[in-house]
Amino acid sequence: MIVAGFNRDKILTVYGRKPVAEALQDNSLSPLRLHLAESNKPGAILREINDLAAHRGVEVVRHSRLALSRISRNGKQDQGVALDVECPHFEQLDSFIAGAGSKFRLLALDGITNPQNLGMIVRSACAGRIDGLVIAARGNAALGPLVLKASAGTLFKAPVLRCGALSEGLHTLRDEGTTVCRLDSAADTSLYDYQEPERVVFVLGNESTGVSDEVSALCDRSLVIPMNNGVESLNVAVTAALIAFQQ
Repeated sequence: MIVAGFNRDKILTVYGRKPVAEALQDNSLSPLRLHLAESNKPGAILREINDLAAHRGVEVVRHSRLALSRISRNGKQDQGVALDVECPHFEQLDSFIAGAGSKFRLLALDGITNPQNLGMIVRSACAGRIDGLVIAARGNAALGPLVLKASAGTLFKAPVLRCGALSEGLHTLRDEGTTVCRLDSAADTSLYDYQEPERVVFVLGNESTGVSDEVSALCDRSLVIPMNNGVESLNVAVTAALIAFQQ
């Protein structure tokens, strides 16, 4: 979808004064539009943000406090400042599938609510052998400052594939010949012994409850990560890293 000349599918809106200032200082990023609340009181960091935006030729738009909160989607923490940044590898899952080749490896997130875990998963996906990170519009932690910090800035360049509901996205992937796998401590097949098909998506579940029943019903295979010394499970971000770097 194109909005005011920008492809909204590729935009990440950063909020909060320090995260916005840092994004404007990073010359590797492409900031598109700065949003400011009209009620903001003058201050040093706001002057710095305005100066940085002017230096980089970023459009500045002023809004009512309510309108700004709708843009940031977090009125309690946005501090009256938000910034649209273009992320070149963000796209809709449908668009990715339409342009994908015959082989890809994906991670799909089913209820990852801890921002630190989500950020670390993003970092592993970006660094490892993962072609896309499927993130539904609802059910996971918001892609906000905490996730950005935990990702060490890699969120801006991560291959994020957006979809409405995860179940709908997995249905689409299955229809296109993708095998859906989940990690399960009771599974018989090891992740390390599994012969991956050309198109595969690994589902990572909620930190406490695991993969939801709705999503589990869509999984074709269950895999286990062998563990020693009676350890039953790993942190979901560690699991993501093991999958991302599995050869």
